[in-house]
Amino acid sequence: MPDLILRPARTADAKAIAAIWNPVIETTAITFTTQPRSVESIAADITTRGAAFQVAETGGRLLGFATYAAFRAGPGYAFTKEHSIQLAPEARGKGVGRALMARLEQVARQDRVHTLWAGVSGENPAAVAFHSAIGFRHVATLPQVGFKFGRWMDLVLMQKYLDMSH
Repeated sequence: MPDLILRPARTADAKAIAAIWNPVIETTAITFTTQPRSVESIAADITTRGAAFQVAETGGRLLGFATYAAFRAGPGYAFTKEHSIQLAPEARGKGVGRALMARLEQVARQDRVHTLWAGVSGENPAAVAFHSAIGFRHVATLPQVGFKFGRWMDLVLMQKYLDMSH
């Protein structure tokens, strides 16, 4: 995509991020989250995560975001992170997701992240294919662990090693 800018998110991006994220939460099984994200909670995540919250934009319009956070609590998991990525509908299939993930992985390597995880809805085969294409491998399927829209859904866990030195 021409003139694509990748950069750390700013708290001023929180409203645009919510506009991308909340329709996905409210209308799809891509995420098991059922409550829309507030602009304030997104801004707090941006502040807390710093460079681990990246956005893509073109012409001043936000096209998507990628971020990572703790995989699980506790010091033994310090080098393991789980990521999220969401794109505006017009950005899908145009390389924006690949560019965002490449940037996020670069930040994660600088942050000494050893392994990055994706928890993908079993009802989102496009996301499984995307993650496979960028080097994640299918590790497990957790049957019927998500519940949304009155039905049980599987969670596909995918992993990518970033740093083999630990």
